[in-house]
Amino acid sequence: MTRILGILNVTRDSFSDGGRCLDAEAAIAHGRRLASEGADLIDIGAESTHPDSEDVPAEVETARLEPVVAALKADGLRVSVDTSKAPVMRRMLRLGVDMINDVTALRDPDSVAAVLDSGAAVVLMHSVGPGPRADRWAAAPTDVLASILAFFERRMGALERAGLARGRLVLDPGMGFFLGPDASTSLAVLRGLERLRALGAPLLISTSRKSFIGALLADESGAPRPVEQRAAGTLATEIWAALRGVDYIRTHDVRQLRDALRVLRALQERD
Repeated sequence: MTRILGILNVTRDSFSDGGRCLDAEAAIAHGRRLASEGADLIDIGAESTHPDSEDVPAEVETARLEPVVAALKADGLRVSVDTSKAPVMRRMLRLGVDMINDVTALRDPDSVAAVLDSGAAVVLMHSVGPGPRADRWAAAPTDVLASILAFFERRMGALERAGLARGRLVLDPGMGFFLGPDASTSLAVLRGLERLRALGAPLLISTSRKSFIGALLADESGAPRPVEQRAAGTLATEIWAALRGVDYIRTHDVRQLRDALRVLRALQERD
């Protein structure tokens, strides 16, 4: 069954909703709303990863996350934290988070040490760039799947040798600018999800409101569809992923995805 991660950005500059939940009380309320709409986990990030985002020191990131994570865990909710910094991981794991979502795929040895003795699941994300942000480097659509497969084989092997069990790992191939500015690259990855499933680890997909959807829905002048008008395009990619057995979908619009999955399951049931 596909599980839903509801996106909660406690940031100033996220591309879709930056600033809306920077206040802790607003963030807690939104996290509870996502849970009520059907999110299985609340995925909380305190540093944006879009190409032009600001640097957020670890102590600021922790200060933004701590009251929100503590409140949602006190509610009994399952929480994922989106961070690439080992000190932040350590503090969040002490608060009992259920998942660490690292866009750099634990490339920092200190991050490996931070998660090693916890029971949390760990999301490893692939990106064509080397850093903790999406980039505008381009991956060729014809080569991207082979590159992603090789990347994950290397990372899973290295982490297993470091003592991190494969059963704790979740794989995210990256989408949008994490694969570059060409929409066809993200489409190639979505078309190749069966190949990624052959790696034997759960898959996570996060297409929500991303740049490639805006590009695919561009108007006649070539202007991309605005972020706030990408819901239908997002849902199409999410249902595509669910039909191909993806284990987790990370989304801003939890209710519409939960509703769509309920109807999809009803259609798949046999008398």
